Amino acid sequence: MAKRILDVNNLKLSFFTVAGEVKAVDNISYHVDEKEVVAIVGESGCGKSVSQLTVMQLTQIPPGKLLGGSVMLNGRDILQYPQFSKEMRQIRGCEISMIFQEPMTSLNPVFTVGDQLRDVIMAHNNVKRKEAWDIGTQALKAVDIPDPALRMKNYPFEMSGGMRQRVLIAMAVACNTDLIIADEPTTALDVTTQAQVIDLIVSLVDKLNSSLVVVTHNLGLVTRYANRIYVMYAGKFVESGTTEDLITKPKHPYTIGLLNSVPKITGERIKELLPIEGSPPSLIGLPDRCSFLPRCPYATEICVRRPFPELKLVADNDHHSACYNAQDLRRTK
Repeated sequence: MAKRILDVNNLKLSFFTVAGEVKAVDNISYHVDEKEVVAIVGESGCGKSVSQLTVMQLTQIPPGKLLGGSVMLNGRDILQYPQFSKEMRQIRGCEISMIFQEPMTSLNPVFTVGDQLRDVIMAHNNVKRKEAWDIGTQALKAVDIPDPALRMKNYPFEMSGGMRQRVLIAMAVACNTDLIIADEPTTALDVTTQAQVIDLIVSLVDKLNSSLVVVTHNLGLVTRYANRIYVMYAGKFVESGTTEDLITKPKHPYTIGLLNSVPKITGERIKELLPIEGSPPSLIGLPDRCSFLPRCPYATEICVRRPFPELKLVADNDHHSACYNAQDLRRTK
């Protein structure tokens, strides 16, 4: 069996506001194995990014508060370390790194790209300034930035959004971490650049023998690359399984809705997309029953009477679904 790099168990995090408790991450569990690509998919505001920031211990506390769970990275629970401890700072960048979702704002505008890359590399490696600068130059070259030595001297505003995203990728891979988390890595990029960026990340991860978690709202974007997919809704995972099983035999109405809303390039030339009716619920004061119920075309009386369904095994290949009617769903509906 493959070595388990990351094992998240029953992770809970809420934000306590004047309006009430926001259950951003509500008892989720997942794992990532060695050299595996895992995708976490869902609408904006469902808790995808917060879940990964919680794993990295980068959530703002307060107003956020960790309410339970464990994050086992290479066999040890990294949530046992204080958020700003020396141990946690060393783990970030050495064993796990993150590509943040806003390339236009994630880089410091008053320092050159080289200065920022060098600082990251020196923080996690016992190297001198010159060697760190050379490693940074090689990292820019690895992400296909032309004239990397010259670009090291550029400020972020002198680069396009796609180039800045490549700089963020270079920062994430420069220290050869075991696991890379890509949080909406194609945000604000055009369609062509999106495909190039994802291809680049996956190819680099493969070369480094690392594992990858891709966080995205675009299910169609990751089906080419991910080994397994977790579908998230209102702070919970509602379905998980291999990519093949999830797109060919979905077992949750929300997953079916996401698949139906992906544009098709085969079949009828003129065919309307099927959007998911309604809006995502507020994460404040969620009812005990299924949070997808108001939008679900498959809802039955059992969905109204019973509490939120647990994520249960519904098929082979570790395919799980949190739906009382999982075995009766048909994607064509």
